[in-house]
Amino acid sequence: MDLFAITEELRGSVDSLTFSESVAYVYNPLDYATEPHGLYLERFGRGRGRVLLVGMNPGPFGMVQTGVPFGDVGMVQDWMGIFGAVGRPPREHPKRPVQGFDCTRREGSGRRLWGWARERFGPAEAFFARFYVANYCPLAFFEESGANRTPDKLPKAEREALFAVCDRALVATVDLLEPELVVGIGRFAERRAVAALQERDVPVGMVLHPSPASPKANQGWAEQAERDLRALGIALP
Repeated sequence: MDLFAITEELRGSVDSLTFSESVAYVYNPLDYATEPHGLYLERFGRGRGRVLLVGMNPGPFGMVQTGVPFGDVGMVQDWMGIFGAVGRPPREHPKRPVQGFDCTRREGSGRRLWGWARERFGPAEAFFARFYVANYCPLAFFEESGANRTPDKLPKAEREALFAVCDRALVATVDLLEPELVVGIGRFAERRAVAALQERDVPVGMVLHPSPASPKANQGWAEQAERDLRALGIALP
């Protein structure tokens, strides 16, 4: 399998899941942002033996808009050189419209993550020669109010069904890319990676999540992330 096949299997599997009324809207960027997501896979998904960074799920102003993990529009378009047609989910919350690359609101976590990568490595190709970034779950969940609901806050049965699908995709990605290390961006992603990869001989670590909602991340996220990476034995330029 290649990343396109893994993605297509994941896309179909999560589309077959059902969620209770506590989740009013479910967005799957793998359905409506196929073009930019495919460009991301094509351009940066090749190569074995790198460090695999794993995020949680799409943010409303990141992957929800661009189809790219942590996909802040400015960083995806200007630094990665990725641009493409983006459609709309079947049901869209009026407070969470999908505007694609016309979205003017910046994605805080993505600006921090990709901004650090640009500052530390320069061209995107230099960063992706060493790292690859994927999200554990491709779905975004919104409540009736428009509030974001993270996958770990789903009802138990729905959460377990979703995790089973996402675990398979992560295992397949690791089998394909053969990373030297898997690093969860945040505690949730680290725990899911540990659970999914129990039968794989690959170490799993964690870096602080760059979310602006995290007080700790607001106290110099890049410096803390670099300390985390170096503690895991990752040399940085």
